[in-house]
Amino acid sequence: MTTLPNGYREVRRVDLMRNRKEAVIVNLLALLITGALMVLGFVFCPPFIEIKIGTHTIFNMAFWMIGVIAYMIFHELIHGVFMKAFSGKKPHYGFTGLYAYAGSEALFSRKQYLTIAFAPVVILGLVIAVLTVAFYETAFWYLYLLQVVNLSGAAGDFYVGFLIARASNDVVVRDLGTDMSFYSSR
Repeated sequence: MTTLPNGYREVRRVDLMRNRKEAVIVNLLALLITGALMVLGFVFCPPFIEIKIGTHTIFNMAFWMIGVIAYMIFHELIHGVFMKAFSGKKPHYGFTGLYAYAGSEALFSRKQYLTIAFAPVVILGLVIAVLTVAFYETAFWYLYLLQVVNLSGAAGDFYVGFLIARASNDVVVRDLGTDMSFYSSR
């Protein structure tokens, strides 16, 4: 659906690029998630290793950065796949310098948008968790740090999910990627 139902009006707008207060909230949430997960990581796998800087360390760090970039692409593609599945409309993708995004002109129901918001963090989180367990002995910290990126990078999704979960049942959402609007008849 791309046209608002009769009697609907915008009741909330989320724009992390222009609304400094919301951007600070999301970034503080990301830092809080990162801090909590780092403490948890040290509990599960204390890094009792000697750090040696060499070519293999540089290679591993470069490989990890490629993993982070791949993660960001997959995260947004998953948002887009669900947007297309629910609307039939092709999503658009972009990068603002701070945020990667998927957006659509379509309107989504509350339930659909909660699925769109949380699908990447759940799907990729499960994949990364399985890989972290499978490669605990050899690659725990590389994979675990990717999971930290997954969960802290989804702070915006968590924030929006929280807002939508508190919204009325009739709310519909339009997510243009860099900003979103909630519409309701109430």
